[in-house]
Amino acid sequence: MKQETVKRVKSYVVLALAAAVALAGSFKYVSKYVKVSSNVNGRELPIYSVETKEKKVALTFDAAWGNEDTQKILGILKKHDVHVTFFMTGGWVEKYPDDVKAVYEAGHDLGSHSENHKNMSQLSDEEKKQELLSVHKKVKELTGVDMNLFRAPYGDYDDAVILTARECGYYTIQWNVDSLDWKDYGVESILTTVLDNEQLGSGSVILCHNGAKYTADALDGLITGLEKKGYEIVPVSQLIYKDGYHMDVTGRQIKD
Repeated sequence: MKQETVKRVKSYVVLALAAAVALAGSFKYVSKYVKVSSNVNGRELPIYSVETKEKKVALTFDAAWGNEDTQKILGILKKHDVHVTFFMTGGWVEKYPDDVKAVYEAGHDLGSHSENHKNMSQLSDEEKKQELLSVHKKVKELTGVDMNLFRAPYGDYDDAVILTARECGYYTIQWNVDSLDWKDYGVESILTTVLDNEQLGSGSVILCHNGAKYTADALDGLITGLEKKGYEIVPVSQLIYKDGYHMDVTGRQIKD
């Protein structure tokens, strides 16, 4: 009888432990979701910039093509002790895994730029999800990082893109200062376009591309110019609010 009671107690303990593990897992799963709404006047908006009293800006690089200058860019960032955010496509991650690791090991943000750099608004919700989850898995396997920052290819989004990204645990990040480096107008053009931009201010998100022809050559001057204006350059993860915020009609994130 005692033996039977002991077996029964053991069974209850096992079941209780299994339930606890399952419950913990479910909390972990739920906790990855971005819970704060980005809806403004019935429309979902990505984060274009951040309302902050601190004189900070985020410098970001989209990595979708090319890799000749990535190491040079990392070297310049290291020299200035500056950390930024790289938004990477799945194709780029697969083609340049060592550089993904180098970006991570240097302390920069890893962000998603989708798997195949398609116009996300033209995809089904399931296709949108796969575009996010596929590159997420690749980066996780390489670095152990669960990314939570997403930039839509071409800046193309609609309500469904942002809602799907949120469901997958992502904050959708746009920009309010475009370096236009992808137009290959030259170093001076990049510097002038950013440093004299009327939208540049505290909380700005600056768009660059690691594969653009003149970006690496302009980077040293760009960092120096921003710092001379009194800006601290930070990764997106250190600029945005993760909760307790709302958005204005320009996509500016404002702390509640």
